[in-house]
Amino acid sequence: MTLAAAPAIADLATSARPDFPILQRRVNNCPLIYLDNAATSQKPRAVLETWRTYYETCNANVHRGAHTLSTEATEAFETARTKVARFVGAAADEIVFTRNASEAINLVAQTWGRQLQPGDEVIVSAMEHHSNLVPWQLLAHQTGAVLKIAPLTPQGELDLEAYQNLVGDRTRLVAMVHVSNTLGCLLPVAEVIAAAQRVGAKVLLDACQSVPHMPMDVKALGCDWLVASGHKMCGPTGIGFLYGRREVLQAMPPFMGGGEMIADVFWQHSTYAEPPHRFEAGTPAIGEAIALGAAVDYLTAIGMDRIHAWETELVQHLYAQLQTLAGITTYGPARRAGLVAFTASQGIHANDLAAMLDREGIAIRSGHHCTQPLHRDLGLSGTARASLYFYNTKAEVDRFVEVLAETLDFFQRLL
Repeated sequence: MTLAAAPAIADLATSARPDFPILQRRVNNCPLIYLDNAATSQKPRAVLETWRTYYETCNANVHRGAHTLSTEATEAFETARTKVARFVGAAADEIVFTRNASEAINLVAQTWGRQLQPGDEVIVSAMEHHSNLVPWQLLAHQTGAVLKIAPLTPQGELDLEAYQNLVGDRTRLVAMVHVSNTLGCLLPVAEVIAAAQRVGAKVLLDACQSVPHMPMDVKALGCDWLVASGHKMCGPTGIGFLYGRREVLQAMPPFMGGGEMIADVFWQHSTYAEPPHRFEAGTPAIGEAIALGAAVDYLTAIGMDRIHAWETELVQHLYAQLQTLAGITTYGPARRAGLVAFTASQGIHANDLAAMLDREGIAIRSGHHCTQPLHRDLGLSGTARASLYFYNTKAEVDRFVEVLAETLDFFQRLL
């Protein structure tokens, strides 16, 4: 890792960028400006090297093996679990490795959720990613539970009063996004959890857009479960994790059957391992988990407070710049996490904006960002989205806005 020790916040991106090989490349003969971090982050050299080192030096299956390679692989795998746990303020046995955040949510839905009875209620918000909506739709169909949608304010934040009015004696679960991947707003977690706890309901937080960007302490939050994706926090794809309070995990049945999740197996029945291994059937993504541990090391060395401070400064700059462009409409509140979704007037499609920006080496996302119901509620077929990470610079933001203005002018001259 080449990041200088404790640089000033303003120098954070400049110091970090050499650690990311992909940021040195050119796209369409232009320097790459990567503003699609809400979809996936780039990977520092330390993470890439850790992943490669595992396969080159100690590739073996984990747990139960007595030989040296298996022992080394198991130690590295479980050390990664401890690193992730420490990163979010949990104990190691409260972290379950999954393929991604979607699998983590489905794990909760298909284990704990199977106890729901007809008429029991699950509350989500109107800004949920499909990963935190479809599993609850499936569960409602399976159990007869009722799915309720907490609305948003005109400013694009959770309508807290309306949500609190939805919570009642039949509420069993509140599952909400911590930071919206479309609106950029932060959930008022304390108030949401307090309302759920008053009726004995459990709370799951989709933290895919918060864990990579701000300090996290699950015990301080008070949630029962929290999910995140490794690939959005400088780690590889194919690895995510579920945090669950120890007593909650212990009360949950297995998610899938197979090797590694058992204690003893007989012809007609089996007994199961203690969490977290109860929920990790089969050979896990070993190299990916170890590389995720390296990503946690990398982010920790920088400091999540510093990452959050730089991204806050950067997104304020981006948001202010976008407000100066005629014909651009942004969505979500002014106080936001490091992303901005927007549309252009005169019927310019978000995909056309993204394609024109790509010609100048600028990568943004276009579409409904897996929040199709939210876009439908907003009367939109899609939006364009620029999303930031700590390795982005103000110069990149300025170039993005400059090219976006030129693109708008180009389309307006065609109309």
